[in-house]
Amino acid sequence: MGVGDIIGDAISYPFKNIKALVLYVVLGIIAGIIGGATVFSVAAAVSTKGLGGFAFSGLSIVGFIVFILVLFLIEGYALDIVKYGIERRDDSPGIDFGRQVLNALKLIVVTIVYYVVPAIIIFVLGLFLREWILFIISIIVFIVFALANFMAKCRLAKSDSLGEALAIGEAIGDISRVGLGKLIATFIVIAVVLVIVAFVIGFISGLNATVGSVLLGIFAVYFTFFYNRAIGLLYSEV
Repeated sequence: MGVGDIIGDAISYPFKNIKALVLYVVLGIIAGIIGGATVFSVAAAVSTKGLGGFAFSGLSIVGFIVFILVLFLIEGYALDIVKYGIERRDDSPGIDFGRQVLNALKLIVVTIVYYVVPAIIIFVLGLFLREWILFIISIIVFIVFALANFMAKCRLAKSDSLGEALAIGEAIGDISRVGLGKLIATFIVIAVVLVIVAFVIGFISGLNATVGSVLLGIFAVYFTFFYNRAIGLLYSEV
């Protein structure tokens, strides 16, 4: 698929799955309510009992756990959107709580690894190289590993396997298999879309903050579908 085809499909995908879009909004609202209630509970406990009050606030602890689980479920759901893009399916994922939460945990591990490894490489190189050479190499290394991280996310979505996602050499190889030019072009277009819509919503918020906030929430959900669909379609030819 060309970049235009990928972007066109990703733009229309959320509108083909309105029920899933609404479901995602509901999950976001639930996370927001639970998160807000947890913060309120912590603040109330601290104000009445001091800093030790938090330790005795069962609601705070339970709320925090549920909040994290819902966020993990949302992230795992987004991974399934990537998977459906890889398979070029036009339908939307269902809720699979255990697997999606577990995959979100795996994704956190993958992200940490793909940013810790280049940091270690640059630190070691810094012991031998001059500053200007190290600066150039650092930029290249971080770009390569950032792109490889996207590939690792796709590998995880496709296989549910942490081992597949952490195969760093294979993930870096996937960059060339997808096409560096296509990757960069797609991300540029996604960034342009994001900036334009953010500008429009910002302008509307200046006129009416309530309407702007509602539009921002809706767009955040839409963009999640759009972005993860685009990533999946990019990887679909590997």
